[in-house]
Amino acid sequence: MTDHDNPKAVPVAAVLEASGAMLQKQLYAIFTTPTDGLGAVFANMEPHLAFQVQLENDGILFAAGPLWSGDGTHWEGEGMVVVRAASPAAASEIAARDPMHQCGARSFVVRPWLINEGSVTLRLNYATQTFALS
Repeated sequence: MTDHDNPKAVPVAAVLEASGAMLQKQLYAIFTTPTDGLGAVFANMEPHLAFQVQLENDGILFAAGPLWSGDGTHWEGEGMVVVRAASPAAASEIAARDPMHQCGARSFVVRPWLINEGSVTLRLNYATQTFALS
């Protein structure tokens, strides 16, 4: 049995080979979860958001935001932060600096994320000085 015969485990090299003509932009998703309810999460929201904005200003933050419940009706304190980093260890170091994680309000897990497909559309209207991102 080869690695390709196991549908639950395909080596990274095989995925990179199969998607060689695609973007192959390596980023890191940080999944963050409350450790003991939402009280400490809300208490640390201001320094957490300031940290996120600094990551954005530094060109590290790709995207971040809350993860709604499965039915989309409420928030249980979970979030996802996607960063540009050199390695999983570097992404973990970034996550560990988040005030939310430093104080223990949330724990985190880092997963490498390879972007292959998708698009971003930006419409800039000169006359109205407006833009739309989709």
